[in-house]
Amino acid sequence: MAERSVLVVLFDDVQSLDVSGPVEVFAGAGKAIGDPAAYPIRTATPDGAPVRTSSGLTLVPDLALADAPRPHTLLVPGGQGTRRPDARVIDWLREHGARAERLVSVCTGALLLAEAGLLDGRRATTHWTACDHFARAHPAVEVDPDPIFVRDGRVSTSAGVTAGIDLALALVEEDLGRDVALTVARHLVVFLRRPGGQAQFSAQLAAQTARREPLREVQHWVTEHPEADLSVEALAGRARLSPRHFARAFQAETGMTPGRYVERVRLEHARRLLEDTGDGVALVSRACGYGTPEAMRRAFVKALGVAPAEYRRRFRATGAPAA
Repeated sequence: MAERSVLVVLFDDVQSLDVSGPVEVFAGAGKAIGDPAAYPIRTATPDGAPVRTSSGLTLVPDLALADAPRPHTLLVPGGQGTRRPDARVIDWLREHGARAERLVSVCTGALLLAEAGLLDGRRATTHWTACDHFARAHPAVEVDPDPIFVRDGRVSTSAGVTAGIDLALALVEEDLGRDVALTVARHLVVFLRRPGGQAQFSAQLAAQTARREPLREVQHWVTEHPEADLSVEALAGRARLSPRHFARAFQAETGMTPGRYVERVRLEHARRLLEDTGDGVALVSRACGYGTPEAMRRAFVKALGVAPAEYRRRFRATGAPAA
């Protein structure tokens, strides 16, 4: 079996779970197949000295970055230390990052890759709170704030903290198969069920709550009636506003257009039904306001990268009856 060495870059104020989460996945995969050397893991700091994580833990590295061999997978975690990055880390990534066969970041580790010029012309993500800054600071990068992880060729970036576990499981599944990844997920007591395109947070969290009562009531009504007529005209009527005034006010107070909010609510509701019930795709599409299975399929492929039937196969909750 091919050796897939993993090198983890450490620095002061790194997020400890960004490091330990993926490391446990890779180490667990080796144990699952009876080959602990399947993913040899090493850690490195700029000078080989221990670093202190943002939670106060001290991590002792295996070696200094200057002495690190070329890895198969180079993993760059995030954390508070990315706000004022160590220039030695950036310089090393700029010189050596492109040599890795697989380049991976967790959370705001993507900012370090971008600073080193390794994400130019690529699609990437990071923790949702850092996406606006990421896009402004690095306009050559196509920043997508929605997915929990993004894979663009040999480069993979993930959203905040625990999303690094999801990404690592996806890499193990690619390397060793779904059964091995599922074994690791069960051992870590996490679900092998989140696709990379799954949103980082729900529609209700993504949108601000409107200040004015009529708009707030419309928001709540949409989440409770995804199957209804949710056109701008219909929603404006409920708010007793003209369609034009309603659309402008809704976006100003929630941060997204009515159409975008409706899209997120319907997709979220459809995901829950596919995960937790045995309802057929046609029934789910009607219950969520898509009208036809094809309309729902297009929405799923656009937002999540998988069709509804495949989403259900991969992410249906344990114990729910299959359709």
